[in-house]
Amino acid sequence: MTRRWPVLLAMSVSLTAEQRLVEGNPASRVRVVAYEDLQCPDCAAYRAMMDVHLLPKYGAKVAFEHRDFPLPKHSWARKAAIAARYFDGVKAELGVRFRQQTMARIREIAAAAFDEHVRSFAKAHGADPEKALAALADPKLGALVEEDYQEGIARGVGRTPTVFVNGEAFIETFTLEEISRSIEAALAEPKK
Repeated sequence: MTRRWPVLLAMSVSLTAEQRLVEGNPASRVRVVAYEDLQCPDCAAYRAMMDVHLLPKYGAKVAFEHRDFPLPKHSWARKAAIAARYFDGVKAELGVRFRQQTMARIREIAAAAFDEHVRSFAKAHGADPEKALAALADPKLGALVEEDYQEGIARGVGRTPTVFVNGEAFIETFTLEEISRSIEAALAEPKK
Protein backbone atom coordinates (compact mmCIF):
# COMPACT_ATOMS: atom_id res chain seq x y z
CA MET A 1 0.00 0.00 0.00
CA THR A 2 1.32 3.42 -0.95
CA ARG A 3 1.32 6.09 1.76
CA ARG A 4 0.13 9.52 0.71
CA TRP A 5 1.33 12.71 2.35
CA PRO A 6 0.38 16.24 1.52
CA VAL A 7 2.66 17.84 -1.01
CA LEU A 8 3.71 21.16 0.47
CA LEU A 9 4.97 23.05 -2.53
CA ALA A 10 3.78 26.43 -1.28
CA MET A 11 6.60 26.11 1.28
CA SER A 12 9.93 27.63 0.35
CA VAL A 13 12.23 25.06 -1.26
CA SER A 14 15.74 26.00 -2.33
CA LEU A 15 19.26 24.75 -2.91
CA THR A 16 22.27 25.99 -0.98
CA ALA A 17 25.51 27.00 -2.71
CA GLU A 18 26.70 23.45 -1.95
CA GLN A 19 23.67 22.09 -3.87
CA ARG A 20 21.89 20.85 -0.75
CA LEU A 21 18.12 20.90 -0.53
CA VAL A 22 16.52 23.20 2.06
CA GLU A 23 12.82 23.26 2.86
CA GLY A 24 11.38 26.03 4.97
CA ASN A 25 13.20 29.28 5.74
CA PRO A 26 16.74 29.09 4.32
CA ALA A 27 17.75 32.24 6.23
CA SER A 28 16.75 30.86 9.63
CA ARG A 29 19.34 30.58 12.39
CA VAL A 30 17.57 27.36 13.46
CA ARG A 31 18.80 24.46 11.32
CA VAL A 32 17.33 20.97 11.27
CA VAL A 33 19.87 18.89 9.34
CA ALA A 34 18.74 15.37 8.46
CA TYR A 35 21.02 12.59 7.21
CA GLU A 36 18.65 10.36 5.26
CA ASP A 37 18.55 7.16 3.25
CA LEU A 38 15.67 7.15 0.77
CA GLN A 39 15.25 3.38 1.19
CA CYS A 40 15.06 3.54 5.00
CA PRO A 41 11.65 2.96 6.62
CA ASP A 42 12.55 5.14 9.63
CA CYS A 43 13.53 7.93 7.22
CA ALA A 44 10.15 7.55 5.50
CA ALA A 45 8.49 7.96 8.90
CA TYR A 46 10.56 11.12 9.51
CA ARG A 47 9.60 12.40 6.02
CA ALA A 48 5.92 11.92 6.90
CA MET A 49 6.50 13.70 10.23
CA MET A 50 8.07 16.60 8.36
CA ASP A 51 5.31 16.86 5.77
CA VAL A 52 2.36 16.46 8.12
CA HIS A 53 3.61 18.21 11.27
CA LEU A 54 6.99 19.95 11.20
CA LEU A 55 6.86 21.91 7.94
CA PRO A 56 3.32 23.22 8.46
CA LYS A 57 4.19 24.34 12.00
CA TYR A 58 7.81 25.49 11.63
CA GLY A 59 8.45 25.94 7.90
CA ALA A 60 8.33 29.74 8.01
CA LYS A 61 10.75 29.85 10.96
CA VAL A 62 13.17 26.93 10.48
CA ALA A 63 15.52 25.64 7.75
CA PHE A 64 15.12 21.88 7.15
CA GLU A 65 18.30 20.75 5.37
CA HIS A 66 18.71 17.38 3.67
CA ARG A 67 21.90 15.33 3.59
CA ASP A 68 22.32 12.07 1.70
CA PHE A 69 23.41 9.11 3.78
CA PRO A 70 22.66 5.98 1.71
CA LEU A 71 23.36 2.93 3.82
CA PRO A 72 25.37 0.19 2.05
CA LYS A 73 22.81 -2.44 3.12
CA HIS A 74 20.12 -0.84 0.94
CA SER A 75 20.27 -1.97 -2.68
CA TRP A 76 19.02 1.19 -4.40
CA ALA A 77 19.54 3.91 -1.78
CA ARG A 78 22.62 5.41 -3.44
CA LYS A 79 20.92 5.52 -6.84
CA ALA A 80 17.90 7.16 -5.19
CA ALA A 81 20.10 9.84 -3.62
CA ILE A 82 21.72 10.54 -6.99
CA ALA A 83 18.32 10.67 -8.70
CA ALA A 84 17.04 13.07 -6.03
CA ARG A 85 20.06 15.31 -6.66
CA TYR A 86 19.29 15.26 -10.38
CA PHE A 87 15.66 16.24 -9.78
CA ASP A 88 16.81 18.96 -7.33
CA GLY A 89 18.74 20.43 -10.25
CA VAL A 90 15.74 20.32 -12.57
CA LYS A 91 13.65 22.13 -9.96
CA ALA A 92 14.08 21.97 -6.18
CA GLU A 93 10.37 21.25 -5.68
CA LEU A 94 10.72 18.24 -8.00
CA GLY A 95 13.51 16.91 -5.77
CA VAL A 96 11.18 17.15 -2.76
CA ARG A 97 8.41 15.37 -4.62
CA PHE A 98 10.80 12.60 -5.74
CA ARG A 99 11.91 12.05 -2.13
CA GLN A 100 8.30 11.98 -0.93
CA GLN A 101 7.11 9.55 -3.58
CA THR A 102 10.15 7.29 -3.32
CA MET A 103 9.89 7.03 0.46
CA ALA A 104 6.14 6.42 0.22
CA ARG A 105 6.85 3.43 -2.06
CA ILE A 106 9.88 1.91 -0.30
CA ARG A 107 8.30 -1.50 0.08
CA GLU A 108 7.05 -1.56 -3.52
CA ILE A 109 10.29 -0.66 -5.31
CA ALA A 110 12.49 -3.64 -6.12
CA ALA A 111 16.18 -3.09 -6.88
CA ALA A 112 15.70 -4.41 -10.42
CA ALA A 113 12.83 -1.97 -10.98
CA PHE A 114 14.45 1.16 -9.56
CA ASP A 115 15.40 2.57 -12.96
CA GLU A 116 11.79 2.19 -14.06
CA HIS A 117 10.71 4.10 -10.93
CA VAL A 118 13.01 6.97 -11.97
CA ARG A 119 11.80 6.83 -15.58
CA SER A 120 8.13 6.82 -14.56
CA PHE A 121 8.61 9.65 -12.08
CA ALA A 122 10.43 11.80 -14.65
CA LYS A 123 7.80 11.18 -17.30
CA ALA A 124 4.90 11.90 -14.91
CA HIS A 125 6.48 15.20 -13.84
CA GLY A 126 7.57 16.61 -17.19
CA ALA A 127 11.27 15.80 -16.88
CA ASP A 128 13.24 13.94 -19.55
CA PRO A 129 13.26 10.24 -18.54
CA GLU A 130 16.45 9.46 -20.47
CA LYS A 131 18.34 12.37 -18.89
CA ALA A 132 17.11 11.25 -15.48
CA LEU A 133 18.40 7.71 -16.07
CA ALA A 134 21.72 8.99 -17.45
CA ALA A 135 22.11 11.11 -14.31
CA LEU A 136 22.34 7.94 -12.21
CA ALA A 137 25.88 7.53 -13.59
CA ASP A 138 26.83 11.23 -13.34
CA PRO A 139 30.10 11.43 -11.36
CA LYS A 140 29.35 15.00 -10.20
CA LEU A 141 26.05 13.97 -8.64
CA GLY A 142 27.67 10.87 -7.17
CA ALA A 143 30.38 13.09 -5.65
CA LEU A 144 27.75 15.32 -4.01
CA VAL A 145 26.14 12.26 -2.42
CA GLU A 146 29.53 10.96 -1.29
CA GLU A 147 30.43 14.37 0.18
CA ASP A 148 27.28 14.29 2.33
CA TYR A 149 27.99 10.69 3.34
CA GLN A 150 31.58 11.48 4.40
CA GLU A 151 30.43 14.59 6.28
CA GLY A 152 27.95 12.37 8.12
CA ILE A 153 30.67 9.87 9.02
CA ALA A 154 32.80 12.74 10.34
CA ARG A 155 29.85 13.87 12.51
CA GLY A 156 29.40 10.36 13.91
CA VAL A 157 26.38 9.40 11.83
CA GLY A 158 25.96 5.64 11.52
CA ARG A 159 22.19 5.16 11.36
CA THR A 160 19.34 6.87 9.58
CA PRO A 161 17.71 9.13 10.00
CA THR A 162 20.10 11.12 12.12
CA VAL A 163 18.69 14.59 12.61
CA PHE A 164 20.51 17.51 14.20
CA VAL A 165 18.48 20.42 15.59
CA ASN A 166 21.04 23.21 15.98
CA GLY A 167 23.57 20.49 16.81
CA GLU A 168 21.41 18.31 19.12
CA ALA A 169 21.27 14.78 17.67
CA PHE A 170 18.18 12.60 17.24
CA ILE A 171 19.05 9.14 15.98
CA GLU A 172 16.91 6.66 14.07
CA THR A 173 13.69 6.67 16.08
CA PHE A 174 12.36 9.69 17.91
CA THR A 175 8.99 11.22 18.54
CA LEU A 176 7.36 14.32 17.16
CA GLU A 177 7.26 15.68 20.70
CA GLU A 178 11.01 15.21 21.21
CA ILE A 179 12.04 16.95 18.01
CA SER A 180 9.39 19.69 18.41
CA ARG A 181 10.63 20.42 21.93
CA SER A 182 14.17 20.83 20.58
CA ILE A 183 13.00 23.10 17.75
CA GLU A 184 10.99 25.22 20.21
CA ALA A 185 14.04 25.54 22.49
CA ALA A 186 16.23 26.56 19.56
CA LEU A 187 13.69 29.15 18.44
CA ALA A 188 13.49 30.54 21.99
CA GLU A 189 17.26 31.02 22.28
CA PRO A 190 18.31 34.67 22.09
CA LYS A 191 19.79 35.74 18.76
CA LYS A 192 23.57 35.98 18.82
